[in-house]
Amino acid sequence: MYIDSHCHINFPELAARMPEILAKMDENKVTHALCVSVDLPDFPSVLALAEQYPHIYASVGVHPDYEDTPEPSVAQLVELARHPKVIAIGETGLDYYRLEGDLEWQRERFRTHIRASRETRKPLIIHTRAASADTIRIMREEGAGVADGGVAGVMHCFTESLEVAEAAIEMGFYISFSGIVTFKSAKDLQAVARAVPMDRILVETDSPYLAPVPYRGRVNEPGYVAHVAEFIATLKDLPLREVAQRTTDNFFNLFQHAKA
Repeated sequence: MYIDSHCHINFPELAARMPEILAKMDENKVTHALCVSVDLPDFPSVLALAEQYPHIYASVGVHPDYEDTPEPSVAQLVELARHPKVIAIGETGLDYYRLEGDLEWQRERFRTHIRASRETRKPLIIHTRAASADTIRIMREEGAGVADGGVAGVMHCFTESLEVAEAAIEMGFYISFSGIVTFKSAKDLQAVARAVPMDRILVETDSPYLAPVPYRGRVNEPGYVAHVAEFIATLKDLPLREVAQRTTDNFFNLFQHAKA
């Protein structure tokens, strides 16, 4: 069985097709999915799916790309995360690729989420793009790592270097690979995936984006996460059954508020 550790099935492209989306998950042995929050106004739609379907979980957080949106406070995130189906804080982090100028607000927002994670004891879902040095620095400064009293989390849709992966793993984080790892152009990322230990790997779709080969260019969905796992099994020369089981175990080891 497989778990999609990061998707956005509340987005319009997927929400309108929910029966089909769930049926495709079942067909492809995808037993659970984590629907990830990107801002507070849309959080109710994320939570509604988690409340409606036992095998869907939710996170609460504000994505670093969302500049013109209500800014969360630690207290607000903590309160929203009290819901038993909310198993993570995020997605949060830094993105210097899409936005320019003074991005101190991004860094402060990231710190807010780390503090909420420490208080709730729920793991972080971290997005980082063109900002890895600051991401790792703030994680260390705010004590996101297990050794510093944090509960760690996952570096989602990972596309950074092995050095960044190792720095995150040292803090107790997991590394999640999306459909990007299946792209022919992703040779550097594939080398990272070979090097990351299986006990630190998760798989995800980030749907509706980044559909893996052979669906690249189409709308992505949780059922396609099996193709990410298949590709990693080939990369690491491991039986698919082992990759499926290990990534499933890793999900529940990290997100301990989720139930198998």
